Amino acid sequence: MPHASLSQRRESFRAVLNRPAVTITASVFDAASARLAKEAGYEIGILPGSIASHAVLAAPDLVALTLTEFADQAHRITRASDLPILVDADHGYGNALNVRRTVEELETAGIAALTIEDTVLPKRYGSDAAPEFISREELRDKLLAALDARSDPSLVIVGRTAALNTLGVEETAERVRVLSATGVDAIFVTGINKLEQVEAVHEATKLPIISGNTPIPADTLASLGVRVLVERHTAYFVMLQALFESYQHLRAGKPVEGLRGRALSPALQAVVLDEAEYGRLAREYLSGK
Repeated sequence: MPHASLSQRRESFRAVLNRPAVTITASVFDAASARLAKEAGYEIGILPGSIASHAVLAAPDLVALTLTEFADQAHRITRASDLPILVDADHGYGNALNVRRTVEELETAGIAALTIEDTVLPKRYGSDAAPEFISREELRDKLLAALDARSDPSLVIVGRTAALNTLGVEETAERVRVLSATGVDAIFVTGINKLEQVEAVHEATKLPIISGNTPIPADTLASLGVRVLVERHTAYFVMLQALFESYQHLRAGKPVEGLRGRALSPALQAVVLDEAEYGRLAREYLSGK
C-alpha cells in the first residue's frame, strides 16, 4: 500500500524535472502495472489517455473515455501505489472551464502531474485527417485556468503541444513561449525526432522539457533541457499478446503446465498483491487476539 503522501509524490516528480538527466516513464494502466513498474525500478509512471481508453473501454483513442472514468482509473492506480503518476489529460475535456474541473478531479485522484494539450478534441464533424489546433490565446487561457484550479501547489502542471509535425518548428516554438509565459512547470512537445527540433524548443523555454519517444541520444536530450522521456506504450500490447496466446493455448486443450514458465513468479505476485501488508493487517485486526 502507498506510504508517500500525495504532496511527497508530487515533490518527487518535481525533483525528476529539476535534475540534469533524462528519466524514462513507465506506461501504466492499472494498480497492478503501477506496482510492477515501481518494483522494476521506475521512478515515475504515465497513464496515457490512449491506454486508459484501451484498458477501460477497449476502445481506440477517440476521446470516448469520460473525465469521470479517467479520474477513477487514475485513483485506482494512486491508491495502490505511491509511484508518482503523470497523466495525459488530453485537451482538458473541453474549454478552459472544463480544464478547471479536470484539474480538480485529477488532483483529487492523487496524480503527481498532468498535461493539457493544444489539439482540437474530439475530432470535429467534417474535419479531414490532419489534426487541428486551438489558437495560442486559447491554449494560454486553458493553462492559466489549470494553474488557478490546483489547490496543492506541488501538483505539476505541464503545457503540451503536438504542433511540431503539422504546423512546423517556428509555430511550435511560439507555442512553447506562450506556454512558458503562463507559469506552467514543464513543457511537453510531441513529435521530436530531429536535433534541430529539440534545439528550437530548448531555445524557446528555460523550463524542463518532456519529450515523446525519439532517436536522439539521452545525453544529447539532457544537454538541451529534456528531463522526462515518454517511451512508447509497447509493454501494454506485449501483455495483451501474451494473454491472447495463453487463451489460445488453453482453448486448444493444451495443459496449463505449458504456461507456468511464462507466468508471473510467486514473488512478483506477492508484490502486485501487496501480500506482506495485507498479511500484517490480517494479523493485527483479524487474529482475534
